[in-house]
Amino acid sequence: MDLATLVGLIGVCIVLGTAIVLGGSIWSFVDPASIVLVIGGTLLVTLMKFSFRQFANATKVAIKAFIYRVPEPEILIDSAIELAHRARANGLLALEDADVPDEFFRKALNLVVDGHDPDVVRLILNKDLELTLKRHRDGQAIFKAIGDAAPAMGMIGTLIGLVHMLGHMNDPKEIAPAMAIALLTTLYGAVIANLVAIPIADKLALRSADERLAKSLIIDAVMSIQDGQHPRVMQDLLQNYLPKSQRPDEQRAA
Repeated sequence: MDLATLVGLIGVCIVLGTAIVLGGSIWSFVDPASIVLVIGGTLLVTLMKFSFRQFANATKVAIKAFIYRVPEPEILIDSAIELAHRARANGLLALEDADVPDEFFRKALNLVVDGHDPDVVRLILNKDLELTLKRHRDGQAIFKAIGDAAPAMGMIGTLIGLVHMLGHMNDPKEIAPAMAIALLTTLYGAVIANLVAIPIADKLALRSADERLAKSLIIDAVMSIQDGQHPRVMQDLLQNYLPKSQRPDEQRAA
């Protein structure tokens, strides 16, 4: 898990827990009926919008997005330049056992070493990239849907609690549980949406952009190696993937 996610997750849990403890008893913020209504209702409403497969894969995509780190462009460029020098000196077969920092990079090199046509290699790699980004989009859509459904279910719970409360105004013992449902469902919906679902969706979008850049860089690098392009020319090409401030002075000036 990357540091920013870890710090944010732990920090928000500490802030939320501290506010609850300082405000009174922690058990006053626990209501089983509210939990069932908001969590169960949110998941079921979200499931209505997607297939079982998409719903199940969303968790896998989210976990991978939080744990898996895409190699930095600088690392990929350095590896590509080294591989280009090795290929020019010893041929493409010399890349068969090359150490690369990414599984997709390894797959791309295997296609080249196996002697596939460049058009076929590019087609396979672009399809891999396209399907990866689609899985990320599906995951983002599901967690955005959860972020939309959770506050709505919280509001529905609030209305249910208010109806119960108004229906038992003559019985003080029934007013407190009904008020708890009315307030806590709104709280649970807001927490699920703003502390869980929306941050995960945003993190998936960030990871998707990082993976698009890294895989596009790898595709260009491998195709250049297969074409026998000079390492210096390939380096100039790949450094366009770097932020302008990280490029060599001659490229930055251009």
